[in-house]
Amino acid sequence: MLNRLRNFIHRNRHNLAVFLLLNVACAMCIGLVLARVAYSESGRHLGLIWNLFLAWIPFMLAYLAHAVSWRRITLYIVLPVLSILWLLFFPNAPYMLTDLQDLAKFSSGAPLWYDVIIVVWCSWTGMLLGLISLYLMQDIVLRTFGRIAAWLFVFAITPLSSFGMYIGRFVRLNSWDILQDPAETAFSILGLVIDPSRRLAAFTLLYTIFFLFVYLLLYSFSHMLTEYNLKARETPEQLAETQPNDALR
Repeated sequence: MLNRLRNFIHRNRHNLAVFLLLNVACAMCIGLVLARVAYSESGRHLGLIWNLFLAWIPFMLAYLAHAVSWRRITLYIVLPVLSILWLLFFPNAPYMLTDLQDLAKFSSGAPLWYDVIIVVWCSWTGMLLGLISLYLMQDIVLRTFGRIAAWLFVFAITPLSSFGMYIGRFVRLNSWDILQDPAETAFSILGLVIDPSRRLAAFTLLYTIFFLFVYLLLYSFSHMLTEYNLKARETPEQLAETQPNDALR
C-alpha cells in the first residue's frame, strides 16, 4: 500500500505540487484579507475571497473535463456540458486582474503597501487558475482535433474571456446571471456587441493581448524545460546524429 502511494506521488509529483501551491496561495490570500479585517475593523477586500472562489470553478471544471476526456463514452456525453460550464465561468479567473483598480480608491485602516500585496497576490492567483484551466482545455482539443484546432481554441477563448471581464466589471453581469436569466442577459450582451463603445474595444483588445502574452510565455517556458530534459537523456550517438555534418560546414 505504501509503495503504491509512493509511486503515485512520484508519478504525479508535479501535478500535486501545482495543486498544493495553488491552495497555499489561496490560503495566504484569505489570511491576508482576514488579518486586514481584524486590524482595520473594515470589510474592505472581503470580496476578493468570493472572487477567488469563483476563480476556482473553471479550474475544477477543466480538471474534471480533462479527467473524463480520456474515455470515449464520457468524451461526447459529459465533456460538452463541462465545457459549456467552463466557458461561462472562465472569465472569473482573469477577472481578478481588474481588482487592481480598487487600489486607486482611498485606503484607510491599513498601509497602502499591505493592500497592494493583498490585491496583487489574489489577482495573480486567479490568473494562474485561469491559465492552468485553459491549458487543460487546450490539451483536450489537441488530443481530439489536432494542434491547429487547439491553438485556434486558445485564440478564440482569450478575447471572449476579455469581453466577459468587461461585462463583469462595467456592466455588472456575472456567470450566475446567465444561468438564472439567460434571455435578459443575452439581450444585454447582444446590445454591447451590436453597438460597442471605444472603452469596450480597447479593454477587450488590451486584456486579450496581455492574457495571450502571459499564456504563451508560460507555455513556451514549460516546453523549454521539457526540451532540455529530452536533450539530457539523449545518448552520444543520438547527439552525433543531430550535429551538422563536417562535410557540409
